[in-house]
Amino acid sequence: MHVVLVEPCFPKNQREFLRGLLATGATISAISERAPESLPDELRRPLFGYEQVKNVVDEGALADAVRRLAARRPVDRLEATVEAHVMAAAHVRESLKIHGTTAKTAWLCRDKPAMKDAVRAAGIGCAASARVQKSDDARAFVKQHGYPVIVKPLDGAGASGATRCDDDAQLEAGLTALHVDQGRAIAIEEFLTGHEGFYDTITIAGHVAIDFATHYYPNVLEAMRTRWISPQIVTTNRIDQPGYQELRAMGQKAITALGLWTSATHMEWFHGDKGLKFSEIGCRPPGVGVWDIYSAANEFDIYRAWGEAVVHGRITQRPNRHFCGGMIALRPDRDGVIYSYDGVEQMQRDFGRHILDSHFPTPGTKTQGVEAGYMANAYVRVRHQDYDELRRILDRIGETVKVKAR
Repeated sequence: MHVVLVEPCFPKNQREFLRGLLATGATISAISERAPESLPDELRRPLFGYEQVKNVVDEGALADAVRRLAARRPVDRLEATVEAHVMAAAHVRESLKIHGTTAKTAWLCRDKPAMKDAVRAAGIGCAASARVQKSDDARAFVKQHGYPVIVKPLDGAGASGATRCDDDAQLEAGLTALHVDQGRAIAIEEFLTGHEGFYDTITIAGHVAIDFATHYYPNVLEAMRTRWISPQIVTTNRIDQPGYQELRAMGQKAITALGLWTSATHMEWFHGDKGLKFSEIGCRPPGVGVWDIYSAANEFDIYRAWGEAVVHGRITQRPNRHFCGGMIALRPDRDGVIYSYDGVEQMQRDFGRHILDSHFPTPGTKTQGVEAGYMANAYVRVRHQDYDELRRILDRIGETVKVKAR
């Protein structure tokens, strides 16, 4: 089998997907915006082919690169694992008759109102939502459903570009910020309350092969707007317990409803007074290095597992559920330049045996804003066999370690 991976060089963890494919023994090629020298020798040398293009989401350029590779050996799979690349890859797949995620499925996973229409039709709970093409559409939605609501780009990932609106003034400001009156279509949806998390899978031929349930503390929108919070992402090793049965069943129903075939998937969910509801569903892996946490917590190579799913249609290894895993984002106390850290030595003394890795930017590094995400500044990743103890450790790290900026 000849598999082509779109953009193995950036972001850096894309190299892991390439490594996972190479580990299967299949013939692997790559298409990238960067020169092949951007890859380390151990990943570059085994490649069958490598095509550099100016922009991997330029569908014409991407298709031409695939054709050049196919002229040497027919291409059986074209894989993209970055959200922004998924649609272009799907269009090229269909134009060149390569099996994989269809353009319809990719579109449903990018266009928020269409996605929610599809899962609602399948009887899956999700937030009330609509497409907004003019401001009056948003006002009509609020009249029907009330406040609070979220306005966001149609293809936004997670909380990216999302604004919560609690009254008319905030709604008008949100619509202005998203340029609705200048002709931009956006999504509006009811604001779901309750606990938030995500459900991730590797799916083979439309069926879940392996899965993971992960929790946010606090919910994403609050975490991405509040500096003093050191937000956490924690994956459980209790997914086989009864409390997750509904989530797993809904995940499989969503995969079927959206036509997902062999792919990584990422589904955001809320559980509150309205029950369990999905908010986002993607045909891609999660971001912020979560797959690395899954690998470490379950003592297996998830990238190789994904490669096996793509190449062989089966996975030879399984997560052992021995550990829970989590990360905590540590924010600078202000915007500016990082100049020191407090409490790192204490953290290592108390919890070093549980720490997977950590990232502390060199003093003198310019800070990134709170909205830049969980890995924007400093972070620590930890594992422990007990979920509640892991939460306690992450809380203690957040209380102990301080990132100083000026």
